[in-house]
Amino acid sequence: MRPDSPWPRRLLIAAGLLAALLLLVLPLSLIFTRVIVGGWTALVQNLGSSDMRAAIGLTLLAAVISVPVNLVFGVLLAWCVTRYDFRGRRVLIALVDIPYATSPVVAGLCYLVVYGLEGAFGRWLNGHGVQLMFAWPGIVMVTIFVTSPFVARILIPLMQAQGPEEEQAALTLGAGGWQIFRRVTLPNIKWGLLYGAVITNARAVGEFGAVSVVAGAIRGKTLTLPLLIEQLNDDYKTVAAFTAAALLACMALLTLVVKTIMERQRPPL
Repeated sequence: MRPDSPWPRRLLIAAGLLAALLLLVLPLSLIFTRVIVGGWTALVQNLGSSDMRAAIGLTLLAAVISVPVNLVFGVLLAWCVTRYDFRGRRVLIALVDIPYATSPVVAGLCYLVVYGLEGAFGRWLNGHGVQLMFAWPGIVMVTIFVTSPFVARILIPLMQAQGPEEEQAALTLGAGGWQIFRRVTLPNIKWGLLYGAVITNARAVGEFGAVSVVAGAIRGKTLTLPLLIEQLNDDYKTVAAFTAAALLACMALLTLVVKTIMERQRPPL
């Protein structure tokens, strides 16, 4: 085969398309096909059921709370480690990766031990009428934990590459801290910030491992969409399970569309 032969490139493209077809397109097609085959009446009934509505609301609640919290956390952490040099800076950067390195199930178990009735602090909270585990606050807490690195890990290299020169120039001209952030820093990191929000939202709505440990699988109260899919499938309610899976897939596809639009609108570096 000649060095300039197009066949290697064509084979790689064909292999990539085949992998995408087998791993992405076919499973998604199967999900939506099973929902349609079940009939529109069953689809409407499943979407209107109390368990489904509660799961949708809880999933959106976890995402709506975790995304803003992680945006603030990511910006503050990225600002701290890129604009200041202090002892323990490298340790702080390494700590950001703990949710990456820790299994979500292990993370959920740690939260259950600390904030559940097994721990002294959890018993103290329960004695004062505060329940975190097996309730929506616990689900939000573990969701924030597993999604916490995304925004920070996107912004840290971005802000390191940009450097502090523009901010220092604004400070020299008499701008205040908030004014510098709003008019200099934020425009420079807005695309990274938006991308981090999209990725955080995608992980939040689909989180299963950590949530399954702290939720308690209480129907109508602590079941998110991923947990509801598992429970419906275990109960042999196939159509309802595929309906919930299709809804979750629509959320993922919407996230992908938003990500693609953002990448196209992003100005070249």
